[in-house]
Amino acid sequence: MDKITITGAREHNLKDISLEVPKNKLVVCTGLSGSGKSTLAFDTLYAEGQRRYIESLSSYARQFLDRIGKPDVDKIDGLTPAIAIDQKTTSKNPRSTVGTITEIYDYLRLLFARIGVQHCHLCGKEISQMSAADIIDQVQKLPEGSKAVILAPLIREKKGTFADLIEGLRHKGFVRAMVDGVMVRLDEEIELSKTKKHTIKVVIDRVVIKEENRDRIAQDVEKALKESYGEVEVEIMNHTEMDLTANIIHYSEHNACFDCKVSFEPLEPLSFSFNSPKGACPECDGLGIRYALDHDKIIDGDLSIEKGAVKIVYGFNKGYYFTFLKGFCETEGIDITVPFRELEEHQKKAILHGSINEVTFKWKNHPVKRIWPGIIRIAYDMFKDEKDIQDYMSEKVCNVCGGHRLRRESLAVDVAGQKISGVISQPIEDTYRWFTAEDTFAFLGEQDRMVAAPILNEIRERLFFLFDVGLGYLTLSRDARTISGGEAQRIRIASQIGSGLTGVMYVLDEPSIGLHERDTLKLIRTLRSLQEKGNTVIVVEHDKETIEHADHIIDIGPGAGQFGGEVVFSGSLKQLMKAKTETAAYMTGKKKIEYFYRREQTEWIEIKNVTINNIEDLSARIPLQNLVCVTGVSGSGKSSLILQTLLPTARELLNRARKVHTVAGVEITGLEQLDKVIYLDQSPIGRTPRSNPATYTGLMDEIRNLFAKTKLSQIRGYTASRYSFNVKGGRCEKCQGEGELKIEMHFLPDIMVKCDACGGSRYNPQTLEIEYKGKSIADVLSMSVEEALKFFDAIPKIKAILKTLHDVGLGYITLGQNAVTLSGGEAQRIKLSKELSRKDTGNTLYILDEPTTGLHFADVDRLTQVLHHLVELGNSVLVIEHNLDMVKNADYILDMGPEGGSKGGRIIAVGDPETVAAQADDTGSYTGEYLKKELPAQ
Repeated sequence: MDKITITGAREHNLKDISLEVPKNKLVVCTGLSGSGKSTLAFDTLYAEGQRRYIESLSSYARQFLDRIGKPDVDKIDGLTPAIAIDQKTTSKNPRSTVGTITEIYDYLRLLFARIGVQHCHLCGKEISQMSAADIIDQVQKLPEGSKAVILAPLIREKKGTFADLIEGLRHKGFVRAMVDGVMVRLDEEIELSKTKKHTIKVVIDRVVIKEENRDRIAQDVEKALKESYGEVEVEIMNHTEMDLTANIIHYSEHNACFDCKVSFEPLEPLSFSFNSPKGACPECDGLGIRYALDHDKIIDGDLSIEKGAVKIVYGFNKGYYFTFLKGFCETEGIDITVPFRELEEHQKKAILHGSINEVTFKWKNHPVKRIWPGIIRIAYDMFKDEKDIQDYMSEKVCNVCGGHRLRRESLAVDVAGQKISGVISQPIEDTYRWFTAEDTFAFLGEQDRMVAAPILNEIRERLFFLFDVGLGYLTLSRDARTISGGEAQRIRIASQIGSGLTGVMYVLDEPSIGLHERDTLKLIRTLRSLQEKGNTVIVVEHDKETIEHADHIIDIGPGAGQFGGEVVFSGSLKQLMKAKTETAAYMTGKKKIEYFYRREQTEWIEIKNVTINNIEDLSARIPLQNLVCVTGVSGSGKSSLILQTLLPTARELLNRARKVHTVAGVEITGLEQLDKVIYLDQSPIGRTPRSNPATYTGLMDEIRNLFAKTKLSQIRGYTASRYSFNVKGGRCEKCQGEGELKIEMHFLPDIMVKCDACGGSRYNPQTLEIEYKGKSIADVLSMSVEEALKFFDAIPKIKAILKTLHDVGLGYITLGQNAVTLSGGEAQRIKLSKELSRKDTGNTLYILDEPTTGLHFADVDRLTQVLHHLVELGNSVLVIEHNLDMVKNADYILDMGPEGGSKGGRIIAVGDPETVAAQADDTGSYTGEYLKKELPAQ
């Protein structure tokens, strides 16, 4: 069978469609936003493929998997196993990195454990083995009078009951053992859980370190080394009296530094894992960062102590601690009338960290004597709730591991002159070059070469695929939480190419997101390589270049929401160019997105001294009252400059945001010309079935007030709260206002069914009896924005909110649509419409991050028009964008690059689109190069 045949698909807004999809081809599914593309690709094809696979497993296995319900479709023939690669961020775990999610780091751990050369982390010298005589000598040199327990470690962190081992120790005549840190007698009954990990050390002897015990100690150490095959531990019971830093000292015949008198455990892959106690930095627990009180957040250096320099003990908190602080300053002779920054360094230190001198002060007419503990200690005492103190804390790189997450012992191991921290901290393209260079591993002996060969092959292959999908600018140490949806998708594509599977149906959700035009062809080549292995690749996409390279195109429409859900075209690119669809109109150039305003630049925001991520000492100027696009290849520094530098500073200054992380040393001027800053991202507007566009935009409040004013409502005494499905009163209590009930099916998928009490309306019968113009509140929530706009034409407040939703291209969504079902692009446009519906003050800075994500050409056209309208009202709009239809319509472009990662972080071109395009050859701007093709010929 060379095709997948769908018959009678009715999921969501699909209108009973039947369709044939060719197998082993690159198929692009396109159409207006909300037309039903994702419903067809993900909720029908992928869902059915996944469901059939799960159904083939045993009922026992199924209970451990995410269960998928049967999509609303009559029949699908020719379906193959399905893999979805969507835009969901790969991981929210702070321990996940690019290296761990691609499994490259696992191979690196193995490589360093097997052929790594250990060096002493204290002196840097290559370490060598300790002999039994060396160990005996070291133990005998411990401070005289030390009460030592000499132990032979036998089991370390392993599961089992170890009954035979314990019995064997009894036969050998041993009396005591240390089991999981507890001293036990071997003549007693010892039962260990076989499912838990245990550590067992046998006690060889308990002895005091002194001259007359030299022979006894030597015999004990030799016996311990024999029992544990070359290892011995000495626990000093009185280590604090003997002024020793550690109570347990580990010696090994295997590895040791004679100069520093330090021995090392044998290397194993866990030695390089920051998720294991064996490898993780003990200071930060393998996170690479620590949270510490930020002095700038608790101290205002421009104020005096008397005027509130120490924020946390002033204002509402003024009282005991403020009086205590003034008493301390009086005792120490610290002037409380001068700005804090002008105090002597030792005075600042004493205020922050405390003093040993006693302070006498009066509190409620009683003398109090106390030692000043310091503001840092007081802050921890005052804020018992962790959330409160977090507002005064900042992330700081761990000072022990330098942010590399591993123990110093692990960081001191190298392979071919490189530490593991160096390998994972450089861009993937540099790492790939290092691993593939002929001379990198030429030094290896024959045995190490044989051990390393299979590991190196795996690492090189995975690095190549990441580099090939345009992610060469990332580092393996990059925190997975900071990866965009597009980057996460491309990482997973690279993993799938490496898997070498054939006969699979891959379903991808806009993989071109976050990609510069320069890299789109690279992505298409990658998708092709997946298809050429004998797979069907179905891509939900709006990108013009991807559509042009497809073998087969499916266009869903003609409109969106209830006006979509039909197949308006299915065929080749050549056939599409003759079709009469919205997609075809923009592809052929019959319709164009052109709003060439080209406003002048008179007022500016100036950003100076930016050093963050790959940006070093950068200065930039951004014009106000313009539509400004920040462009550049992936990883060039756009988000670092705008979202991590400008946005937090603007929020702190304009919105008086309390919890912000501004970049130290950055100077920003020009923000005083603005009233506020609004950042519109693509995060969901709500996470529960009760969240919907009407509640988020404030429309619901107006509708509830309207229903409360109806004649019958006033007779019955119903207030606006009666029409809320979030509180008791008017809602259906069986489903608690959700309209649906979740039925648990154990090993079958849970089923969401309409509530049988309210029929999915969310309200009780009495509330539904109240009508406005013949419609109940449930009927109103079922209306699309377009329907509601006509229905509420006479109500100005409601009409204004609905019009903004319609203007941003959301006329198809229903007022009560579950927020969970909205895409990221739809959520962003709902947020934009909410801001547009507010009374405009002008002088607002709007910052948007790739607002064209998930938008069809027609929707980009409408969005561009809306953004220009915002600027016409006197606002400033700053957009991070790759879409050339948006970029060519900007008033001003700030292009970053020239490449990503370490080769980026610079501003290479500025000006209107024509200027950036004209200077492309001189500046090396890829954006300018592609703009040349998009702009009208001069």
